Amino acid sequence: MILRCVDCAKAHPLELLYRCQSCGGILEAIGDDGTPRVSLGETATPLLRAARIEASLPGFSGEIWLKDETRNPSGSFKDRLVAAAMGRALSLGVRKVVCASSGNAGAATAAYAARAGIPAVIIVPAHTPLGKVTQIAAYGAILLLVEGHYSRSYDLALALAERHGFANLTTTFINPYAVAGLTAVGSELVEQLGGAPSHVLVPTGSGPLVKGVWQGIAAAGGTTRLIAVQAEGCAPIVQAFEAGAGEVTAWGTPQTIASGISDPLIGYERDGTYTLKLVRESGGRAIAVSDDELREAMRLLARSEGVYAEPTGASPIAALPRLLAQGALPPGSRVVCMVTGHGFKDGKAYQEMPVRTHKVADPADIAAVAGLCEAALAAA
Repeated sequence: MILRCVDCAKAHPLELLYRCQSCGGILEAIGDDGTPRVSLGETATPLLRAARIEASLPGFSGEIWLKDETRNPSGSFKDRLVAAAMGRALSLGVRKVVCASSGNAGAATAAYAARAGIPAVIIVPAHTPLGKVTQIAAYGAILLLVEGHYSRSYDLALALAERHGFANLTTTFINPYAVAGLTAVGSELVEQLGGAPSHVLVPTGSGPLVKGVWQGIAAAGGTTRLIAVQAEGCAPIVQAFEAGAGEVTAWGTPQTIASGISDPLIGYERDGTYTLKLVRESGGRAIAVSDDELREAMRLLARSEGVYAEPTGASPIAALPRLLAQGALPPGSRVVCMVTGHGFKDGKAYQEMPVRTHKVADPADIAAVAGLCEAALAAA
């Protein structure tokens, strides 16, 4: 394994470094030196053909696949990053970790720290969905709630790491060993499909999963078009893409139900710029979706394909109609949607949706119950 800067290419020792010591650029870890990971049994996740979603897209001629990362031990793709980064921290003798999170990375860090038998401090925005906060607390981590946007939590985690000896497992581009843990996603896709997909749609905050998909597919000898999906209420990368800008500028206050991608990139805009560069080099694009589109995508995933995803995890599905309308999915496209987080992470979004619930007055009256069911089915 080597550690080098993506901007100036300077090599660095395999230590806990969070930025290039020469230019401040993003560091990347390339290769595998065999450092053992902390494991909860994570393995390759399922790739599911979404035939009903294909049929719901008028004019689409191709394949839609779901990479179901909800099957990871703590319910999101963040387990891949944390397993790798935790193993590296332990190998370097660090015995306490910190993570700034919008929820999923915090849950993963708390779970894997419990597995490793070391303390974890998790820092999240005070408005983080209750399901995510509850999961983090269940693993016994010290949970710090910070008012305001995610970038404030990011700054606090960095300060604790730099001044008080914590290993920083925040899952932006700040920990190169964590990001390297995502390369397997791309290689799995090539193996599961028997070749590279034409497009991969990735829910995107700062963008490490975009890099993991790209790097893994490239390592397997393939290419793909990367589609970075953001929420309209927090879309700094999309804003730069649509403006034809070379650099990403920070967003204001996020306003979206997709907590997992509500990252304004304040103070680390360089992460977004790097993701934008990868997207453009792949021939892909960045696209934003509304909260209403997210809700409809969640409903479609659950009711058509049996996949229960949080708003962020459903964002690639929400982007499909827009991409099709833009002519970005030509006939024969083989599209993978990264479903990054489980629905239990944010049950409130589902609780606000209409449901088909009926009270049964007399369970012994089978004919009446059957009639109620038939009427409900006919109205569906």
